[in-house]
Amino acid sequence: MQRQGSGGSAAIGFRVAGGVLLLAHLALVAWLTLRPLDVPWVTAANLEPLAGIRADLAAGPVRAARRIGEGLLLLAPLGILLPMAGGRLAVSPWASLARTVAAGALLSLGIELLQTAVPGRVVDVDSLLLNTAGVALAHLLVVPAGRARLRRGGSAGRRQAGPGKERGPLLREDAPQGHTPTIPRVGIAP
Repeated sequence: MQRQGSGGSAAIGFRVAGGVLLLAHLALVAWLTLRPLDVPWVTAANLEPLAGIRADLAAGPVRAARRIGEGLLLLAPLGILLPMAGGRLAVSPWASLARTVAAGALLSLGIELLQTAVPGRVVDVDSLLLNTAGVALAHLLVVPAGRARLRRGGSAGRRQAGPGKERGPLLREDAPQGHTPTIPRVGIAP
């Protein structure tokens, strides 16, 4: 994303808004997941993938929908807020997805590991899987379409201006670059 012309301040504002929302969401997640629970007993840690989801499905559709929904939605906003805070429009969709999902998985892993020190909380590998899937789904559903819309909106004004009309400030990729300097090769002395 370029920071030249009038689009520069908008891009910076977009990134700042993304960063502020990201910090607010992370504070909410920390409050929800890392505060102690006052419970008479604690269940054993779930280290077998999908065992907790199978148990929830066996307990009934309402409980399963609630637990799976909570797991998917807890970190899902990161799938949108991380790319928003990054502020890149011209980026590979797969690279963006991979970076965002990796960051979401690492954050979820960090939360699960921190929960071992919090009274009433235990490690659950299914939470890690659901949180990561939620980040990936949110990213896939919103970010590619949002970036495409922002790219179309930014380039529409330049396309509509005809020849001889004012086109606005040149972006860095539109500016003439000039001759590329070359460095002469010098032999190395023995």
